[in-house]
Amino acid sequence: MALLITDECINCDVCEPECPNGAISEGPLIYQIDPSFCTECVGHHDTPQCIRVCPVECILHDPAHPESADGLYQKYLKLTAR
Repeated sequence: MALLITDECINCDVCEPECPNGAISEGPLIYQIDPSFCTECVGHHDTPQCIRVCPVECILHDPAHPESADGLYQKYLKLTAR
């Protein structure tokens, strides 16, 4: 599943640089995660780094974008293909 930043986001900017896929960007009101780039850090880290650093715990699994662990890994492979 891709991740989602909820409206509890305080725009602290700690999540964006932690994303190894560049999936997080500043939106009009709060930060947002592009589900086409979010792999929950599969292939890079054991846990999603944005969740690890978020001080207000506003990053959740996005029910609109369900993905299996294998699907996330396949996305990681496509994103990192050289």
